[in-house]
Amino acid sequence: MRVILIEDDVKIASFVIKGLKEAGYIVDHYINGSEGLAAAKQESYDAGIIDIMLPGMDGLSIIDELRSNNINLPVLILSAKRSVDDRVKGFDRGGDDYLTKPFAFSELLARLQALIRRANHIVEPNNLTVHDLSIDIRTRKVKRGEKKIILQPREFSLLEYLMRNAERIVSKSMIMEHVWDYNFDPHTNVVEARVCRLREKIDKDFEIPLIHTIRGVGYVLKHDV
Repeated sequence: MRVILIEDDVKIASFVIKGLKEAGYIVDHYINGSEGLAAAKQESYDAGIIDIMLPGMDGLSIIDELRSNNINLPVLILSAKRSVDDRVKGFDRGGDDYLTKPFAFSELLARLQALIRRANHIVEPNNLTVHDLSIDIRTRKVKRGEKKIILQPREFSLLEYLMRNAERIVSKSMIMEHVWDYNFDPHTNVVEARVCRLREKIDKDFEIPLIHTIRGVGYVLKHDV
């Protein structure tokens, strides 16, 4: 997936770029609104993340220009403006979603993924399955083969995240952002401890392990015979 980010705040941009790249996205970043618009009109992107206050051209004007050129790029607006009127204005001008600063990266990623799914008419599944492991998102029931597995809420969130990213390596920082909703502290072992407990429940009594540690990188859930 390829995303265009038009954001002039260097710290926010670096934070977003790092997270999106860890999640497997290709990110093109522009600080200047006019330059970002030119790229969005010329290149093909799966979604755009656009700040409102920008040098060169403001974000709402960028969206106006995209829509007037029949470019239906799904757009997530970033803004420090929190009022209902500001959000309504963003939607009226052609934005697809609106996220106020400051924000957690996990929320940005979830909103971005939802935009891309809607744009591609992808229906969100109620059940996730990898090999003989399945979870029901609505009832939060987990089974491996015929065995029912009881998980604590945080364990279920961790397993759901791993299953949604099956076959993809996810880093500890990605897990912390998504499951715990805060930045990764390199001195904590909370991720290792929770993965270890989850592995005890998911893999212990089965011949084929599904949760794998990629040393120095992170974890991946996959059927690896």
